Amino acid sequence: MSRTPEMAGDIDATGWLTVAARMASPNCDPRPMGAEIRLLVLHSISLPPGEFGGDDVLALFLNRLDTSLHPYYARLCGQRVSAHFLIRRDGRLIQFVPCTLRAWHAGASCWRGAERCNDFSLGIELEGDDFTDFADPQYEQLAALIAVLRRHYPLRAIVGHADIAPGRKTDPGPYFEWSRVATD
Repeated sequence: MSRTPEMAGDIDATGWLTVAARMASPNCDPRPMGAEIRLLVLHSISLPPGEFGGDDVLALFLNRLDTSLHPYYARLCGQRVSAHFLIRRDGRLIQFVPCTLRAWHAGASCWRGAERCNDFSLGIELEGDDFTDFADPQYEQLAALIAVLRRHYPLRAIVGHADIAPGRKTDPGPYFEWSRVATD
């Protein structure tokens, strides 16, 4: 049985989950003064599209992606993006940005009339796409991570990227089983 954050970790005073692998992304900045973390945004990502298990997502979030490796990557040249967490297909958890800082995951976005969702949200990337079922270990790790985050932050909702950027984003996609996540 794998260790999950709920069983074996907590968030430290600087916003890092004690049991997650840490890969600090430069793609973050301070949250606005007084911003309260109240939203959790779920994403999906695979690089190249539809391929899982490689290190290109990590490289993207660390600004180290060699855009000559794949034709799709030309559109990512100069992109500066990140998320707080990535859950790999096998359930491994990586943290790129401490929860205390603003990760650059949502882009132009709006939730219940509030724009700039990065200001008041945490972003979780799931290794996946719009055409593939997510793996059981991902759902297990996601549930455990949500439990830890709820103990620390007054989360009011869990939404998909598509919910806060409709028409622009589709993730986590039609194969994400929302019934497996306690969203309220």
